[in-house]
Amino acid sequence: MRQDIYDLTVAYILENQEKFYRLAYSYVQDRDSALDVVQNSICQALEKCWGLRNPAAIKTWFYRIVVNEALQYLRRHKKEISTEPSEMREEPYQEEGFLKADTGSGEVYEQIQKLPPEMKTVVILRFYEELSLQEISDITKTNLSTVKSRLYAALKKLEKGLEEINYEKA
Repeated sequence: MRQDIYDLTVAYILENQEKFYRLAYSYVQDRDSALDVVQNSICQALEKCWGLRNPAAIKTWFYRIVVNEALQYLRRHKKEISTEPSEMREEPYQEEGFLKADTGSGEVYEQIQKLPPEMKTVVILRFYEELSLQEISDITKTNLSTVKSRLYAALKKLEKGLEEINYEKA
């Protein structure tokens, strides 16, 4: 039984590694840091998979590990952003998955990055990772109604932010 859980965990990680990288990248905004987050998450999962009682919950369990690891990484590595023109990059890097969802503009993605962490998590998991509200509730360990209210509030903030951008362009 123990080996079955381990094998199931390894198979799940291998099948979905791109999703986990994309999720980690949405938090840390750096290729190498995202890879570190995913690597740490995998190590944690492989060490603790023996405690997984319900193999059907592996999806929400591992997403929770990745989200927690990304948030922990951000707390440990608070980055200072330079405003010196010589140190700023001319072209920001963005993942293909996010560009596809933003229809090439990047404006929605930028607005998502400005959301509070709780709202950002719900939006990313719902629209970029295409998880159900119940799965998000399980991952974030919050009540389903709380997930719904965070999603609603986040969408209102995004709508307001995008309206301001469009108003400024006009």
